[in-house]
Amino acid sequence: MPIKYKLMHRTQPGVAGGGRKRWYAAIASDGEVTIDDLVKQIEKFSALSEADIRGVIIALENVIQDQLVNGKIIRLDKLGSFYPSLSSEGVEKDVDFTVANIKGAKVNYRPGKRISDSLSTASFKKKD
Repeated sequence: MPIKYKLMHRTQPGVAGGGRKRWYAAIASDGEVTIDDLVKQIEKFSALSEADIRGVIIALENVIQDQLVNGKIIRLDKLGSFYPSLSSEGVEKDVDFTVANIKGAKVNYRPGKRISDSLSTASFKKKD
């Protein structure tokens, strides 16, 4: 199934003042896949029960949360990696930096090679 896209009329990225408006492609979401959907699909390829699969997914979520809060990188082999990053205000001298300069943390995801490569074979279709 192709990835659906829509056209967005936006100013040029990186151009001071916005530059000329141009048309750019953007993903047009084609729905969601929930944990329930994933569990049903995984159940087809596994000898595990629905409850076991759901339990493993929930446990994985809990472990990932705990490890990210501790500043760890979580490498899930072919799935990819999750890692924390920070946003902060800059200061002139390193001695002036305090925790108050940190404005937030977020989670980044870097897909594994197989997941990245899967998009190289994707086809595209304009959403009606």
